Amino acid sequence: MITGKFPALRLRRNRKTDWSRRLIEENNLTPNDFILPIFLIDGKNKKQSIKSMPGVYRYTIDKLDNIVDRAIKKGIPMIALFPYTEKRKKNDLGTEALNENNLVCKALQRIKNKYKNEIGIMCDVALDPYTSHGHDGLLKNKYVLNDETIKILLDQSLLQAQMGCDVLAPSDMMDGRIGEIRKYLDKHNFKMTQILSYAVKYASSFYGPFRDAVGSKNLLKGNKKNYQMDYRNSDEAIREVALDIKEGADMVMVKPGLPYLDIIKKVKEKFKIPVMAYQVSGEYSLLENGIKNDLIDRNIILESLISFKRAGANAIVSYYADRLDQIIK
Repeated sequence: MITGKFPALRLRRNRKTDWSRRLIEENNLTPNDFILPIFLIDGKNKKQSIKSMPGVYRYTIDKLDNIVDRAIKKGIPMIALFPYTEKRKKNDLGTEALNENNLVCKALQRIKNKYKNEIGIMCDVALDPYTSHGHDGLLKNKYVLNDETIKILLDQSLLQAQMGCDVLAPSDMMDGRIGEIRKYLDKHNFKMTQILSYAVKYASSFYGPFRDAVGSKNLLKGNKKNYQMDYRNSDEAIREVALDIKEGADMVMVKPGLPYLDIIKKVKEKFKIPVMAYQVSGEYSLLENGIKNDLIDRNIILESLISFKRAGANAIVSYYADRLDQIIK
């Protein structure tokens, strides 16, 4: 029996019914909150499964229309293109990145020719899908060279912009690359091409399935800790974002997502800039395998996605992007 004074305000009153919970909800998801990643492969009429990422596939260029049609119909604002580059096309310098007939360039041309500006296209600016050593830049004595790498990234950025890319996403973590890319784009009259900087990209163990998907997993020599961020640090993330904003970034990315919600919140509160979160391949695979083995309820997908919005993310790169309607149901 409760005795004495009792609070007049019972917060559970607002949680009593479904309609009331919906009335006062602080965060929700719509298709506008998502970027859909698409993996590309050479060939024709192929839809290739990825063992480490159940439910995610690689597609040949001629298969893209169905994927893009569905994304537009579902209201997704942007897709992101990632190539699976055949081993024979890779070398130490990643020169395939500058081939105007590479997978990304061909996909850009096809999508832009058919869909114009019905949907945005984002492309990573980095060399790791194209290098024989799996690193994001030029490698010398086991160290990734910064300034020499940027020279190649400039040409990669310009090529992708020329082919129709709307949002360039430097994911390489070289110091100073945002400012150099911005100046280079402006010089060549691509002043309105947006830059989404992977300003906060941690050297994470959550990337394994993605590296499998783009064919770099078994090629990587060493690790990426001399250029990607130390996951023990958070103040460093603020410094990275501040520099990239000063250099001309329009938006910033925090990657991975779920283990770094604190970083998303810090960045959003500090800079008030559009912040994207990447629900990376390792996060996706953990969820899917947990659901498949009946270890967790499928509602965990929605719960994890909402956490990005609650932390302050404007949008989420997620392999669930085109399944949002099913997830909400």
